[in-house]
Amino acid sequence: MSLRNIAIIAHVDHGKTTLIDVLLKASGAFRDNQQVDERAMDSNDLERERGITILAKVTSLNWKDSRINIVDTPGHADFGGEVERILNMVDGAILLVDAAEGPMPQTKFVLSKALKIGLRPIVVINKIDKHDARPDEVLDEVFDLFASLDADENQLDFPVLYGSAKQGWMAADAEGPKDNIGPLLDLVMEKVPEPVVEEGAFQLLATTIESNPYLGRILTGRIRAGSIKPNQNIKALAGDGTVVETGRVSRVLGFRGLERVPVDEAFAGDIVALSGLTIASVADTLVDPSVDTPISAQPIDPPTLSMTFRINDAPIAGTEGDKVQSRVIRDRLLKEAEGNVALQVTAGTDGDSFEVAGRGELQLAVLIETMRREGFELSIGKPRVVFRQDEDGNRLEPIEEVIIDVDDEHSGTVVQKLSERRAELVEMRPSTGGRTRIVLHAPTRGLIGYQPELLSDTRGTGIMNRLFHEYAPYKGSIPGRRTGALISNGQGEAVAFALWNLEDRGPMIIEPGNRVYEGMIVGEHTKGNDLEVNVLKGKQLTNMRSSGKDDAVRLTPPTKMTLEKALSYIQEDELVEVTPKSIRLRKRLLLAHERKKASRMSAAS
Repeated sequence: MSLRNIAIIAHVDHGKTTLIDVLLKASGAFRDNQQVDERAMDSNDLERERGITILAKVTSLNWKDSRINIVDTPGHADFGGEVERILNMVDGAILLVDAAEGPMPQTKFVLSKALKIGLRPIVVINKIDKHDARPDEVLDEVFDLFASLDADENQLDFPVLYGSAKQGWMAADAEGPKDNIGPLLDLVMEKVPEPVVEEGAFQLLATTIESNPYLGRILTGRIRAGSIKPNQNIKALAGDGTVVETGRVSRVLGFRGLERVPVDEAFAGDIVALSGLTIASVADTLVDPSVDTPISAQPIDPPTLSMTFRINDAPIAGTEGDKVQSRVIRDRLLKEAEGNVALQVTAGTDGDSFEVAGRGELQLAVLIETMRREGFELSIGKPRVVFRQDEDGNRLEPIEEVIIDVDDEHSGTVVQKLSERRAELVEMRPSTGGRTRIVLHAPTRGLIGYQPELLSDTRGTGIMNRLFHEYAPYKGSIPGRRTGALISNGQGEAVAFALWNLEDRGPMIIEPGNRVYEGMIVGEHTKGNDLEVNVLKGKQLTNMRSSGKDDAVRLTPPTKMTLEKALSYIQEDELVEVTPKSIRLRKRLLLAHERKKASRMSAAS
């Protein structure tokens, strides 16, 4: 049986996971009466809730006496580290592009990585059934993107298919025939070469890692040479050739449809998962004991954003979660960094905090959300960009390429707001349906917290996509939040009467009955300064009444703080308190006299 290894790469929401659903059904991977969830590859809760792929996953299907291993990759730039690792396992790629949106920032990122290692992608212009589809223009844009990324002659002569993964068809022409998905699988068999098999004993570069309660650590990768059987002795080599550990393979798992099944032996070229080792990790090479040379791994782009993770030291800490110790938090973060090479974890300034650096706010927010669902309580600091220095000692900061699609009437406001955040306009052109596409180069600092403002300015119609562009000289100061905070001066449960009396001071972010403590942020002050307020004060009960005094209190609905919104909202002297049940905002220093003392010291310095 011949074998092909391919990855499906695309921008977020361009249809990768839906396409895999259709491919699996077309290949007969499911029974006729089998109940299969939509987007079956998005298997964990966060992926289903957010509608995005976070972790790369492998599946396989049989087509005309051949087997095709398919890797589903994330489409969001923050999870680009997954894409960079996965491309080492495949010999071809399907580049999916939306027929209306065309190439987007992540399209450029994943394509550049594929071209860099010599892959020749198959271009699929998907969602051809959209009312605003423009396949011919999108094809021209894709060709221009290939050319701008220095693709060679063979890569520029890419095969193209049109179709709709949702409707289950692909064809060489945008008009059809709209029969089935077969033309794509036939093109994969024709254009993607079989895996290159190297001579020698067993070698495999570990590409992904996961933990299984029964099998322990499971490492996935493509066998470069030799074969592997259960109970075979192997060793793990680090990138410099040093031995990480030696051990025995307890289970060899092959990918068959959506399942991993034990196999008696796997051969070079196949993608498999191995269990039995306890220390080896991503980017280590698993080899036969006779091999001493590791496989070189592709370098991963550096992180651009960091946050401080620390223990929750609020007065009500430990009441909603069961994992609150710094030791437990440290072990969990190191475990995450072990499997996610795009994350870096370092010790903080004290024993109770850790600096976690990643690709962006979403990547770190997903980690925080995962930890809170596991029972952790954390305090998270304001996101900060990771600066560098050039040879002359000048400070460099990360710059991102930002593409924003907005209605024409809002384009001026968007450009003005981003100009205030030190962004530079690169291109501004009409898009489809009375919309404008704006391309800018903006410092990462200026984009922190901009998403809610964009939605407010464009009445929810603005769509922003961003991608790391380069490190460039520091752009100067950027104005931060212009409003202050309303801070609770006591501990207890918030009272409706007190909140009603404070509505003139600014919008609230808590509801009656919420637990509060001294130093916790309960609302947004309309002025620029912080204000301590009493949200515990109830209505005075006397026997004197006048007309209208006993009317029911009617409160304005509070502003709901999601995790991403809270992280982008806080200032340097504030923290986000994250527990399994709540997301709260608080001052770093809870006591008023400590905040005043710190303010005087900073003013003096």
